[in-house]
Amino acid sequence: MRRTEKLKVLLSTEGTYPFHEGGVSTWCNILIEKLDMVDYFLYSVVTNPFILQKFPLPKSTNLIKVPLWGTEEPSEHLATPFSQIYLQKKQTTTQLIEAQFIPLFKDLIHEIISPNKNPEKLGMTIHQMYKYFQEYEYKETFKSELAWNTYKKIILDSTESSEYRLIQPDIYGMIQSLGWVYRFLNIINTPVPKTNVSHSSASAFCGIPCVIAKLEHKTPFLLTEHGVYVREQYLSLSKRNLSSFLNIFLIRFIHSINTLNYHYADQVSPVCHYNTRWETKLGVNRENIEVIYNGVDKNIFKEAKKMDRPHPTVVSVARIDPIKDIISLIKSAEIVRKTIPNVKFIVYGSISVQEYYEECLALQKKLNLEETFIFAGHTTNMAAAYHAGDVIALSSISEAFPYSVVEAMMTGKPVVATDVGGIREALENNGFLVTPRDPNGFANAIITLLKDEGLREKMGRDARERAMKYFTLEKVLEQHLKTYIKLATHANEQMTDVMKDESNAASIVELQQFYSEKAYALFSKGDYLEAIEQFRLAIHVDRNTPAAFVYTTEIAKAYHHLGDSEQVQKELEKLQQSIRDHS
Repeated sequence: MRRTEKLKVLLSTEGTYPFHEGGVSTWCNILIEKLDMVDYFLYSVVTNPFILQKFPLPKSTNLIKVPLWGTEEPSEHLATPFSQIYLQKKQTTTQLIEAQFIPLFKDLIHEIISPNKNPEKLGMTIHQMYKYFQEYEYKETFKSELAWNTYKKIILDSTESSEYRLIQPDIYGMIQSLGWVYRFLNIINTPVPKTNVSHSSASAFCGIPCVIAKLEHKTPFLLTEHGVYVREQYLSLSKRNLSSFLNIFLIRFIHSINTLNYHYADQVSPVCHYNTRWETKLGVNRENIEVIYNGVDKNIFKEAKKMDRPHPTVVSVARIDPIKDIISLIKSAEIVRKTIPNVKFIVYGSISVQEYYEECLALQKKLNLEETFIFAGHTTNMAAAYHAGDVIALSSISEAFPYSVVEAMMTGKPVVATDVGGIREALENNGFLVTPRDPNGFANAIITLLKDEGLREKMGRDARERAMKYFTLEKVLEQHLKTYIKLATHANEQMTDVMKDESNAASIVELQQFYSEKAYALFSKGDYLEAIEQFRLAIHVDRNTPAAFVYTTEIAKAYHHLGDSEQVQKELEKLQQSIRDHS
């Protein structure tokens, strides 16, 4: 039997996997470790080249590390021979920069500073710059006197323009803002591999290689949003002491990149429906949005056994970071202790912001909570951390669809969490939701659970049932594999790369497309039985093609529309068995 080649996926990350821990990194690791039918090219945008790798990668995963700061030469991270870099520098003349780069540079800067975005134009500009930097030297170009003079004129002219409404910058603001452009866009100085699908983990700068792949190779682009990137950046900027000019410049730069991602993504997959409100408001077509919830391994996060503890215990699994609002959790611990004197609060998580950790320690000491509120540090045994608590707490002021909530639910623990992001979607009515930054509300919910064992057990049991139904690892993997295959299959130019068979790949592709197109047309008209027949014919052409997995899920969907739940289950079991057979 002919062997089917694995799908090739470019997975792009920014400040997360495989160099940092956290929810996004957990999600990336699940895909890379568990989706054996996929070979990943991991494109990791990092702050500097000296960050240590936290996650080991499978041998089949290619790592492209793109540091934005910490290098003298922008090409240091590339495998480009020195001789080629030297030739690029020599041929990057003033005349060439003026003729080929400056027109693109003008378009780029105007798009960044404009309040009204044109992502189509920005994408074309970035793509042309990418092609330029395949031949000419990045630093020589960007740090030329021509580039500086051009930038200075655009910015100064824009301060007098009603269209741009920029505030007059000082010389530091001019240098800093151009420095951001130079550093962030080092991404376009990095070659993008040709794959079947590109997949960005955020609508951020890490989406740029996916946009380039789409324009350069016609690669379909999947965009996952854990948090709403633009919202998170606005929150972050509000705490930075930037000048008015730099603040506006950076907001518009981020907005440009955000709309660029949304415009070119073939599918936007937020991890919760909460995010879709932002995405549609920011211009994403609802038809392009498909929510894929986070999921966890039920074999790792097993249901906790009932045990007697010397102290009623509240556990929080969260990094020490202002966004997790550990301060409010400490204040709630003081309130709970007044009612339950022997209570223990344990926080498992690494220190993300040292200054904030010191602020937490100072409050802990001030409230005399050293024996009550314990910072246990990072743990590698997450399941044991949840098992150690009677109640699981999460006090964040902003979240997407946090793993800590779903993991707690899977272990059968009752959850008290702030009503932010997709937490309400995760818990539904199987936990307590409280207002952010409300220590009293948080404390009251915790006290209610600690004093009522029956309520704790029921809420934990119901939460586990919900997690088993909606948030399993198998469901996440199945949905991502189906999406990859769907995107790759619908990109006609990529089909022969997905199924390389020198003798008859083209005919197989054409025949499967013939049946599947008929099936989708029948499906759209509601002729589900006829559609099922055509999907089965498409599968019969070659069961080993990636497209066959998609057609099986479409058959299950058709049976769902027909109300035949038994047949739906059979088709899904068939799909899972096929995935296991090929993994």
